[in-house]
Amino acid sequence: MRYNYFPLHGSVHIQLIRPLMVVVMAFALEPASVPSVSAAQTNDNPMADGGNANGFDMAPETTLAVVNAAIAMIPTTIPPGPFAPTWDSLKENYRVPQWFVGAKFGLFMHWGLYSVPAHHNEWYEKHMYGADRQWHADRFGPQDKFGYKDFIPLFTQSNFNAEAWADLFKKSGAKFVVPTAQHHENFAMWDSAATPFNAKQMGPHRDLIGELCQAVRKQGLKFGVSNHGIENFQFINPPADMAEKMKVEQADLYDPNWAEFYNVADRSDAACEKFLVNWYARNVELIDKYQPDMLWFDNGVDQRYLDPLKLRVAAYYYNRAKEWGKEVSLSTKKAAYAPSNKNTETIGSIIDFEKIGGRSPSGIRTGTWQVDEPIGSTWGYTDGMRVNSAGSIISKLADTVSKNGTLLLNLSPKADGTFSREQQNTLLEIGQWLNLNGEAIYDTHNWIIYGEGGGRDSANIRFTVKGNALYAIVLVNWPGANLAITSLGESAGKVETITMLGCAGKLEFTQSAAGLQMKLPATAPCKYAYVLKITGLKMNPPTWTKSGNPQ
Repeated sequence: MRYNYFPLHGSVHIQLIRPLMVVVMAFALEPASVPSVSAAQTNDNPMADGGNANGFDMAPETTLAVVNAAIAMIPTTIPPGPFAPTWDSLKENYRVPQWFVGAKFGLFMHWGLYSVPAHHNEWYEKHMYGADRQWHADRFGPQDKFGYKDFIPLFTQSNFNAEAWADLFKKSGAKFVVPTAQHHENFAMWDSAATPFNAKQMGPHRDLIGELCQAVRKQGLKFGVSNHGIENFQFINPPADMAEKMKVEQADLYDPNWAEFYNVADRSDAACEKFLVNWYARNVELIDKYQPDMLWFDNGVDQRYLDPLKLRVAAYYYNRAKEWGKEVSLSTKKAAYAPSNKNTETIGSIIDFEKIGGRSPSGIRTGTWQVDEPIGSTWGYTDGMRVNSAGSIISKLADTVSKNGTLLLNLSPKADGTFSREQQNTLLEIGQWLNLNGEAIYDTHNWIIYGEGGGRDSANIRFTVKGNALYAIVLVNWPGANLAITSLGESAGKVETITMLGCAGKLEFTQSAAGLQMKLPATAPCKYAYVLKITGLKMNPPTWTKSGNPQ
């Protein structure tokens, strides 16, 4: 991961005068969980303002003509309302939901058939017809006898309890939940009339999305869905000998009864048109049945030739939301909803980055954005997967929020509908920390710098702002009797008081040109972090924007 020290950002200009409340948080974490600011490498793209990649990037390899032909076949009309399927209309009428601006912490999840074999990762379907061909055959039989479709009856979700899941999510401190409604594998996790390959008619024989939607909203949390389905059309590419054998036998990938599940046997323009019409129908169904607060798309929608279809989904969704009286948003990657191919000019969507330190900003990015990050070593559940500690995740949350982002933490449910004990423990400990320190996370925005220190002789600090409060997260063990913050020297203004969340009384401190030095309590008030609250300075105003783009 790479981080930059960002002394001033965008159009934010600060005069540090009184009064202000400043909060400093320090963590007893793994020291290497987030790099130090001082050790950060140079990065000439701290806002991660890149656009779409050249090539198909898992989108159907087709043309604008095919997409337009598919649109002409769509029977569903767009509901009346202010949104039309044009970029100008989205730009004029879209507004980032206020609930998202302050949420700062949500839960994602990769929930699907791949949790049955629980091997390699959530792309098991691709791998079993390729790199993991022999591994699959050794354990389940040859692919023409036991294909990916044969995992469906084993995906029982027999212990799935939506109420228990929602209770866990609430206790984690998350403000919204976005489960996978459909991954690349093309299996719908809801009661669908748009496809027979769904969880109500097969496998669990339950409307998993419907049950979870009701339970999550009962807890007062926002509920969205992710749809990776457009990536299914060319997801599987079997080796020639396997494909030929299956063709002759009309087995598995070439079984006519499963042709529209796999989308391997026919990839003609006509088949692609039919696929795109069905993709649109599934999104409309998700929108109408569950009224999602967020509709999240993966990389497959990034290509420009898909714009007319994506615009139609957006107009349908946003006009429906006007009928419901709800604030909702699409969330997409790179420049999927940025016709200029610059993700700093996104229209009608919240930009999502994949993995902290991957494509996510290394510095402050104003506006509104989020980053999806796995709780462990794989996105989907796999046997033996490593699960990160609460301390590690809290450090990533603090780092993301200090740069003005939102953390979307991915969970990995098992095939029986449960979460591993390790995942549950991590979530519960995050929630305990947020119960005490959440005021430093929720409803905050970036300061003029995102952090300081982290070298051998200094604490590793991350800053956030709410009103006249500055929050700084120190990513080291409890530093002992004293702490210094060099960014808060006399030039920053006059500090008036310092207190610690969870502890009574005011703390002693001195302030000089070299920084702010304070005497700490004898013990930390919580397991992973402490929070110092400092008054006397002047903070910058909120940095969110109506469009979500940087200022």
